[in-house]
Amino acid sequence: MRSINTNGIAGSTRLAKKIWPAVSRAALQNLRALASEHQLSLAAGDITYLDKSWYVTHTGLLRLARRNRCAGINVIPLSRFCDPFASRWAFKATVYKSRTCKGFVGYGDADPSNVSLLVRGAEMRVAETRAVNRALRKAYAIGLCSVEELGLFSGPQPPAASQKKPIGSAESANDNGHHPLRDRLCLLIRQQRLDAALVKAYAADYCDVSELRLASREQVATFIASSGESVGNWQAQRWD
Repeated sequence: MRSINTNGIAGSTRLAKKIWPAVSRAALQNLRALASEHQLSLAAGDITYLDKSWYVTHTGLLRLARRNRCAGINVIPLSRFCDPFASRWAFKATVYKSRTCKGFVGYGDADPSNVSLLVRGAEMRVAETRAVNRALRKAYAIGLCSVEELGLFSGPQPPAASQKKPIGSAESANDNGHHPLRDRLCLLIRQQRLDAALVKAYAADYCDVSELRLASREQVATFIASSGESVGNWQAQRWD
């Protein structure tokens, strides 16, 4: 019988309350169930919380596969659906839970319209990761969507004139419809290889607001300018 790490479950619950103070009781119950049934750890980065829902991560799925002694993963590109010039890619992944397993198949696609600004230009790797994630979720009966399958901040940005943002909003765009502060924050996350959700929580604490979207442009600019290595150090301390 598989043993249940009660300390890990309690630790994930405490960490969730610390990072997301407004997390609901139902969400915490789901977190406990995930930690108990699949041994997914919040501290290890196996899962994350976005828009009041839990999402499994690529790291968590790979750790799950290793714990269950996955026999192998085969990934191939689907040439007829790929267009390198348009940065459009599609992959098929097959997960073999054992040497006699016939395989669990998953498909993943990516193009500039459905990937985050953080990974723009790496659509091929995103498509491969999404295919692997879907195959692993099928193989190990993970009902959660993986965070890598989401197209956060995807699609073309609307013109600045049509956004009607408040003057003090941290998301105000320039004349080209771009969001320089958001782009700079994304670049910081990518350069330091940080968890986007945790950085947002840290930024909100720094700006003394309940949510980052409530911070002014000046507050966000100050945070980005003064963060640098301190963000990575802060994230590491969260696990202590």
